[in-house]
Amino acid sequence: MNNIRKTIAIDIRLLGRKRTGDEMVFFHLTKEVLKIDRHNQYRLLTDETDTEKLRGLAVRLECLGQHNVEIVSLPSNNRFAWNLFTLPRYLFFHQIDVLHTQYILPFLIPRRTKIALHIHDVSFRAYPELIGWSDRFFLALLIGRSLRRATCIIAPSSFTKDEIIAYYSIRADKIAVVPNAIGEEFLRVAPLTEQDTVRLREKYHLPEHFILSLGTLQPRKNIPFLIGAFAKLEERFRTTPATGAPLTLVLVGNRNAHHTDTAIDRSIAEHHIENAVVFTGFIDHDDLPSVIRLADIFVFPSLYEGFGIPLLEAMSQGVAVAASDIPSLRSVADDGALYFDPTNIANCEEKLYTLFIDSEQKKRLIQRGYNRLRFFSWEKSARLLRDIYTKL
Repeated sequence: MNNIRKTIAIDIRLLGRKRTGDEMVFFHLTKEVLKIDRHNQYRLLTDETDTEKLRGLAVRLECLGQHNVEIVSLPSNNRFAWNLFTLPRYLFFHQIDVLHTQYILPFLIPRRTKIALHIHDVSFRAYPELIGWSDRFFLALLIGRSLRRATCIIAPSSFTKDEIIAYYSIRADKIAVVPNAIGEEFLRVAPLTEQDTVRLREKYHLPEHFILSLGTLQPRKNIPFLIGAFAKLEERFRTTPATGAPLTLVLVGNRNAHHTDTAIDRSIAEHHIENAVVFTGFIDHDDLPSVIRLADIFVFPSLYEGFGIPLLEAMSQGVAVAASDIPSLRSVADDGALYFDPTNIANCEEKLYTLFIDSEQKKRLIQRGYNRLRFFSWEKSARLLRDIYTKL
């Protein structure tokens, strides 16, 4: 390792915002890189001002009292003011060698500061019709500039790297792949007690048997499509095979989020399955592994993903996975999932039907899922990230 001590700033404003995927990535990468790197200096930048919450962040990141880590509170009225004034002012008045942030960079950054820019996916280019015009305008205006200004671009998969190259004509050697993984809470599998099961069912309104889908409820997540496939399956079964319990679809995600797909409620009403669909809202991190474990089948119908962490989460809990047949999800799950065409409702319904009636295939998928987990870990990814910081 280079013996020169660097000062690295990481933008952690996402932490505590219940943003699921991208929040989880920054949390685990930051936590792990702080564990393995006691040489460089770290400044964790946030707009949080509450003292107790700042202390809570340090506790969660397991860096409370760590000599080379400081959580820096930079108050700002909104994210635009942060990028225009707050963050540039901090960078110009402090010696920061590397800044690690995501998607959009400030207009003014000292030349001495190298930029590691994290791009989780470019769904806004692949499916621009699925986001609002204002978001589309700002992303078109700012993302290309940010990619060109960045010293290094971090992508979670080779698929996302290839997409960045294709859409923005960025050199391949400027993009580093740092894979995602699952949190340690998913690796500490303990038997669910009857008391735990009752508590979770009451807290999140979970039925005895259910199909689970997890993630944001944005249009690219293709939830109305899943509802249509589920409605066909429910019509075929009426009750869960081998148990006689009602067939239920459980959707985990924020129903009131800014980008929630408005077609979800319409699809439920059109298929007259209001009583067969449960929305849990946000699930506490500590509860999530157990909630997944209670599911009969996990289904991920997304049209576009940069990686697909929920696939690994479901595999870790011994749940059979059905997923969209798209390159990014195949690169994560490999042979550990049953794939369907995310534009063909009948094909999706048939694959879900297969998982219910073919217990042997279901067992094989579960075992392959367990085997697939060993290819991903936050520790390995944090070492890649630390090496990127060092080379910059």
